[in-house]
Amino acid sequence: MHPPLDDDAPVLDRITTAHSNGRLARLTARRKLWLDVHLYLGLILGAILAVVGFTGGIMVFYQEMQAVVNPELAVVSTPPEDRKQLHGLEDIVAAAESAKPQGSRFFKVYYPRKPDIAYKFLYYVRDENLANNGDGYYIFVDPYSARVQGIQLWHPKERYWGRPVVSFLMQLHWCLLLGKTGGMLNGIIAALSIISLLTGLIVWWPLTGKFKQALTFKRNGSTVRFNFDLHKTVGFYSAIVLLPVLFSGIYMNLPEQVNVLVKLFSPVNRANAFNALPLEIHSRPPQAGRQAINVSAVEAIVQERYPAGRLWMLNAPKDRQDVYKVMKKDVTEVSRFTGYRDIAVDQYSGEILNVYDRGTGSIGDVFLDWQWPLHSGHAFGWAGRILVFLSGLACPMLYVTGVIRWLQKRKAHNIKTAGCSRQPQANNP
Repeated sequence: MHPPLDDDAPVLDRITTAHSNGRLARLTARRKLWLDVHLYLGLILGAILAVVGFTGGIMVFYQEMQAVVNPELAVVSTPPEDRKQLHGLEDIVAAAESAKPQGSRFFKVYYPRKPDIAYKFLYYVRDENLANNGDGYYIFVDPYSARVQGIQLWHPKERYWGRPVVSFLMQLHWCLLLGKTGGMLNGIIAALSIISLLTGLIVWWPLTGKFKQALTFKRNGSTVRFNFDLHKTVGFYSAIVLLPVLFSGIYMNLPEQVNVLVKLFSPVNRANAFNALPLEIHSRPPQAGRQAINVSAVEAIVQERYPAGRLWMLNAPKDRQDVYKVMKKDVTEVSRFTGYRDIAVDQYSGEILNVYDRGTGSIGDVFLDWQWPLHSGHAFGWAGRILVFLSGLACPMLYVTGVIRWLQKRKAHNIKTAGCSRQPQANNP
């Protein structure tokens, strides 16, 4: 005959308590391991991530920055409405050609994003006999007067100092001023930073289930407590944005490696992180004596066939086999979030050879198409850009508060150790 249930209760309570205490002890031990991983990754990589994150946050507004830093180049005076007449692209290109540096070739043009912004042409010097061979220059042209506003040395080959501030910050963010090697290193750092972020979330997870306390600041807490709360709270909220931003950073710097990973789950048609159009597309050999069509004709062909969205960028052919590449954005019929359309045009016949609508295709293509809009915040308009900006600022804050927390714990440990070592001496006669 079983004893009364009430007699079993104390025993069951003790068993449950012992089991709970044992589980909590195991979780605490695991937490200590993840804390060590988080600590050392943070101390080793934190300073670099602080620089990359801070510059990346600023670069969210790189287009606006150019107008702020160099308004004499990028900003134009808009005429009154009754006299506002834009010149055709042919006149704009002719103006840029008249001012291009010696030995340089037209590489691409950025269309004005607002009525008071100039056309921006990128030219690269391609003459091995010149000392500045390989340098890239921006030429700014007023769309209303078709006059050149100025020339800016944007990309000095193999030299990072002496650049415009926006170009310098871009290179610092992308490759830490170390070229392609720095770009690869940055991709690896982004991968390790994801691990650091995830271990931070594991350490943050309240074992007692007190999530409200874990997500807020303690009232009237000490400065030590404030630093701790600042680190964990900023870390948690910024992780929501930082995780996709860091992964997209891996893709931008290590696209081939990410493609290998994605192809395990889905086919991928996108060429790479910077080219949505297939790389094997080429212009057909022209008939004898036939010259390449000009950019105005290319623009007209694209606008007639695909009027939706707004022109963003036009890449010139790199050689006699290459194609014109026209990029449009805000193509809402493609997607509200990744509404980019890339169009390849034969440089001789003007035939449209390929069209790639980002955000369409296989699951792998869609996933990769989202990486740039997520990285820059453009996928969600101004709200997305501000969130990415804030997450970038969070990186140096997390590094500083993490180092302060580490120093505080070291100091407390040293005081405790010193106290324990003095205790036996105090008991000696």
